[in-house]
Amino acid sequence: MRNFSKGFLAGVFATLGCAAGALFSFKKAVVDPIEDQEAKYEENRKRSLRKSRSAHQG
Repeated sequence: MRNFSKGFLAGVFATLGCAAGALFSFKKAVVDPIEDQEAKYEENRKRSLRKSRSAHQG
């Protein structure tokens, strides 16, 4: 029975580790590039708005 509980705990920790690794890699591969792209669009929008205002100062 002792070997079973050791193996069971090792399996649980391995599964949790794999799940955490999968979530981390998903975030790095999918979520972060989208957030970077959105930040880039926002910065370009702000920059173009400043340019537009300065061009029409008269």
